[in-house]
Amino acid sequence: MKVEVVLTEADIAQEFAEAMQARDLPEKFFFWSPRSVQAWVALMAETSLYGGLLDTWRTLAAGAGALARHFPRRLPVISFGAGDGARDRLLMAALKEAGCECAYFPVDASQAMLEVACAGGDDEDFETVGIKADISSPVHLVYAADAAEPSRLFIMSGNTMGSFDPLAQIRYVAQCLRAGDRLIVDGEIYDPEQTMIRRNNAPVRKFISALLSGVGIVGADGEIRFDAKQDERHEGLHLITRYFRAERDISAKVGGEDLDLERGERIGLNFTYTYAPDSFRWLIREQGGLEILEEHRSPDGRFLTAVCAK
Repeated sequence: MKVEVVLTEADIAQEFAEAMQARDLPEKFFFWSPRSVQAWVALMAETSLYGGLLDTWRTLAAGAGALARHFPRRLPVISFGAGDGARDRLLMAALKEAGCECAYFPVDASQAMLEVACAGGDDEDFETVGIKADISSPVHLVYAADAAEPSRLFIMSGNTMGSFDPLAQIRYVAQCLRAGDRLIVDGEIYDPEQTMIRRNNAPVRKFISALLSGVGIVGADGEIRFDAKQDERHEGLHLITRYFRAERDISAKVGGEDLDLERGERIGLNFTYTYAPDSFRWLIREQGGLEILEEHRSPDGRFLTAVCAK
């Protein structure tokens, strides 16, 4: 298993300590520890968190012949926020049947998730090099993109863009693309009833609690709360935030040191953007400066997936 490390474990540990001090925990920390990864795997088993998105990827795989004809025989596949890489491998298997020799570069901040993606790529006989990096960093994105020369296929799936500021993130990703490259990116479509229900439930709370329990914060210490907001920068950008509110004075253990929280204090947790369909297209075209070559709506209507070019 080959892994290039841009974000070291020492770096992420230091960033986690600083984030706890700031009372604000970004997305990458929720997949950092083995306990959190185990909770994520359990969440995936308990819920259909990604709904019909897998059906969309089956559709993309069925049309892989047309995509393969665009590329030379050797095709680098660079997946930003790869997670376990299951959707990546589904498409790469179809591209392989269409005559492409896929070289796989999963990119993730989580060592545990990256190992799963790399092992899956190795098991299916793809040339695989993992890149441990923070995809919220433009510098790390460019480093990962430079793992191969154009023409490349970039992937950002599972509403990964929605875990960051999407107006900035789509620009960072678009800056990595060159002529001949393709990007497959998806977004979750906002539903006024179901979007919050899919997040504010016991299995999701259990997943979030795995990170908090790792620093000694348990259920009796406070409550995880959710809010839905509109991002006023553009119509149709819906932001779901969540936070932990201490119900009593508590002391967390971070990097071997005590971090005291008073009753009523909050810790901001990772957030998620969902979109109106036209707003998702606006992000890609106007913010990213990309052309949408084709798009696919998942059968359950939850996700919109776009194939894009520079």
